[in-house]
Amino acid sequence: METGAAMKIILSRKGFDTGSGGTPSPIFPDERMVSLPIPDKQSPIRYGDIKWQEYNLGALVSDLTNGRIPATHYAHLDPDINRESLSRCPDWRPLLGQTGAAQGHLRNNGVQKDDLFLFFGLFQKVIQSESGLAWEKHSPRRHVLWGWLQIGEILKIDACGQSGYEWARHHPHFHRSPEVNNTLYIAREGLALPRGLGVGLPGAGVFSHFSERLVLTAPDAATPSLWALPQWFYPRDGKCPLTYHSDPDRWTKTDDGTRLKVVAKGQEFVLNAEEFPEAIAWVRTILAGPSSGSF
Repeated sequence: METGAAMKIILSRKGFDTGSGGTPSPIFPDERMVSLPIPDKQSPIRYGDIKWQEYNLGALVSDLTNGRIPATHYAHLDPDINRESLSRCPDWRPLLGQTGAAQGHLRNNGVQKDDLFLFFGLFQKVIQSESGLAWEKHSPRRHVLWGWLQIGEILKIDACGQSGYEWARHHPHFHRSPEVNNTLYIAREGLALPRGLGVGLPGAGVFSHFSERLVLTAPDAATPSLWALPQWFYPRDGKCPLTYHSDPDRWTKTDDGTRLKVVAKGQEFVLNAEEFPEAIAWVRTILAGPSSGSF
């Protein structure tokens, strides 16, 4: 199935940062990278339960936080898009949970089946020291894209009852108090973009290695929240490409692109590809590089 040109692309802020977790997520000396899920006392999943390649995430988080977050602490594994993170049921699918004001924002902007989440977070390089992994002090902290999920199904958790979706019951959003906005986004099996782009890619996955094509932060930025984007991102015809960013003072046109001062708060920034059709080719360029899928 091929999606229409009216699809929405959501830049979704997920993973460790200075507010949740207290550190960036790591880029390893061999250029591999992993997004660290934020702490969540309501989750049934401990950091020590989660695997990432040869690492146990509990040991990794404990090391990078100097023991402030131990391996026994509970983790908000969301989005859950890497099959290898946990032991899985055969019918497991990648999924994302959202609730509260952030889910209200997605709903109010008409996010629906076949729309695409691009996940970004705060990252910094680490080095191997005698005592273990340590942050490379002179490496900049940058916002980096680390994964994606195209919506195949939208599920209201409070409406799904006590049976069904057993393969998803581990997800932290099944362990929250009742809340009408509590929603799961379940991935398509295969990616489908307009004009046949994206064929052969899974509907959700993570980028296994750091690449400059994944970096949102401008190369010379003093803060991670100053982004360098393609020139077509600049607002036009009275339309702003990203929700939460309608203030014209946040945007600057340069000779070869666009600079954006990103808002400090807000998880989900929605782009309407019908208004900015160049976004589809941009997404395809991002997804075309090395990645590891969830299927």
